[in-house]
Amino acid sequence: MDHYKIPISHTLGYADRTITVSGPRSPETLEGLSMHKDLDAFRSPHEQLEALIEIARLPEGRVIAATENQTIVGYVTFHYPDELELWSQGGMEDLIELGAIEVADDYRGMGLGRLLISTSFEQKQLENCIVFTTEYYWHWDLRGSGLDVWAYRQMMEKLMKTVDMVWYATDDPEICSHPANCLMVRIGQEVPLSSQETFDRVRFRQRFMY
Repeated sequence: MDHYKIPISHTLGYADRTITVSGPRSPETLEGLSMHKDLDAFRSPHEQLEALIEIARLPEGRVIAATENQTIVGYVTFHYPDELELWSQGGMEDLIELGAIEVADDYRGMGLGRLLISTSFEQKQLENCIVFTTEYYWHWDLRGSGLDVWAYRQMMEKLMKTVDMVWYATDDPEICSHPANCLMVRIGQEVPLSSQETFDRVRFRQRFMY
């Protein structure tokens, strides 16, 4: 299938800061950047930058980055689900995972998260895909945000709804392991019914085991 990658850039001014949100970024442009020290929710900042570069090299991979003075202060990633995860079992070329979104502590509260995600969907470049994200409470920065799991869940749902991602039911064991976890999905306007049906079978795997 075609993976449309249309470069888009926005500038966000906040107080005395000027932040650029752009992507999908090429691996070459990412290699010339450094990572903010607070972007360590998933791995060390250096290792996370290496991961972003690897994602950008994938045919379907997308990295939208927020930068200030050649430093990445926020990012969102898109890629195929991991081969070991439930979501890859349908063998779907048009199922893309919103894998991670992270904003450095000092840059929160200025709308960077919303701009990162909305930029990803501009010019209909993901309309031929089902985009999903799995929200697990153990990945959330509860300490840094000062929120409890339910307030954080509400915040994440509100963020994803800015690009029309909605809650979907599933019997995935990891998501079902805690009531705050959830599956959010956006089905593009160009996605065929056959892909939607395959996705339904994947997200309700247990139903077909008996």
